[in-house]
Amino acid sequence: MRQVLLAFLAMTFAGPALAQSAAPPPVPTTKILAISHAMGAPMTAEQRAQIMPHEVRETVAAYLAGKIDQWYFQTNGKGVVFIVNASTPEDAKAILEKFPLGQAGLMGFDYIPLGPLSPLRYLTNQPTGTSR
Repeated sequence: MRQVLLAFLAMTFAGPALAQSAAPPPVPTTKILAISHAMGAPMTAEQRAQIMPHEVRETVAAYLAGKIDQWYFQTNGKGVVFIVNASTPEDAKAILEKFPLGQAGLMGFDYIPLGPLSPLRYLTNQPTGTSR
């Protein structure tokens, strides 16, 4: 197992240098990591009491509809992190910024496209786009 891990790490960091003649194959975006950040002035207690029940309800509905795959709270208290079932940041934005905090201009997101761990193909000796 250790040899496989070492081979994987070697190919991850050395693979692109070894394959200088071929451009790396494109990696499809399969999820979007959305990291929230506060916008504007902090919410008042009245705003929180008015908005948060709706925010939670809409977030749960999006999760149950399969739009949100996973959700977390940042342990530093700065907001939430979602893994969204979307193939573009624009699609994820269309989902998340319809929520009440986004509509009120109180929360925004940074969107990071995610895809399969492409260097794993080196372990399978399998060209991109084929299956066994």
